[in-house]
Amino acid sequence: MPQNRSIVQLPQGAQPPYRVFLNGVPQEEGRDYRVEGDTLVFPRRLQKEGRLGAFRWTAIFLGLFGTYRQNDSVDVQYTQNGVQQLATYLDIVRPDEGDPADPA
Repeated sequence: MPQNRSIVQLPQGAQPPYRVFLNGVPQEEGRDYRVEGDTLVFPRRLQKEGRLGAFRWTAIFLGLFGTYRQNDSVDVQYTQNGVQQLATYLDIVRPDEGDPADPA
């Protein structure tokens, strides 16, 4: 049974407080996501559009159609060594897909 949740890895060394944005909209901890260790867990499916093939790029360029796939963006403002930082367009992982950095 597929899980409808998504995981976002926080940047290395990120410390709270976190300000999380999904598609530019502020998110509330406990309602929209939760923090588990060094990850953010969203209780719903998030997805990035991914790479476009040559055919799709050509069709978009020619104006035959646009790109209307789901393309979520997670941005996080955090503290690192006492300095506010901002990480944009973080990787989104679905638990049933595994870790994108893991070649297995």
